Amino acid sequence: MTKTIYGMMAEFDTPGALVNAAREARAKGYRKLDAYSPFPIEELSEALHLHKSRLPLIVLIGGILGGLTGYLMQYYVTVLYFPINVAGRPLHSWPAYIIITFEMTILFAALSAVFGLLALCGLPMPYHPVFNVPRFALASRNRFFLCIEATDPLFDRKATSDFLGTLEPREVSEVAH
Repeated sequence: MTKTIYGMMAEFDTPGALVNAAREARAKGYRKLDAYSPFPIEELSEALHLHKSRLPLIVLIGGILGGLTGYLMQYYVTVLYFPINVAGRPLHSWPAYIIITFEMTILFAALSAVFGLLALCGLPMPYHPVFNVPRFALASRNRFFLCIEATDPLFDRKATSDFLGTLEPREVSEVAH
């Protein structure tokens, strides 16, 4: 029985080596790549061709829905459900609705940001296959890792391992599922 693997991982000593390896892997045609580093590396997101986040759109939609909810809730209560005519003023007085509309916009945008971030990051995820690699604990200290996932169309266990070996890593490891 062949065990399933998550991918192949290469360990590097410097951030420059990781960035160069990511660029070469993209140039070779690999698309399902992920990199792990103890600190942010600005060039790495370009090298991996990371897509733009959809989080701003989620927050915008949440804010618009919050604003509409706040405004329509007040309109329903003051105009349709419980209309009180005080001193001949109009029932629909939109300036009075601005504060609650603004507050509901902020509330819904903040909640959509939190839940949208959790959903886009796939959280909560208490376990990830890369933790099966014994040396991966060094990713939080002083090592840099590049992982090519097995779901990549070009992935072949032997060919991918050989390719990662040409990038002069410290070590190439199989990531068990």
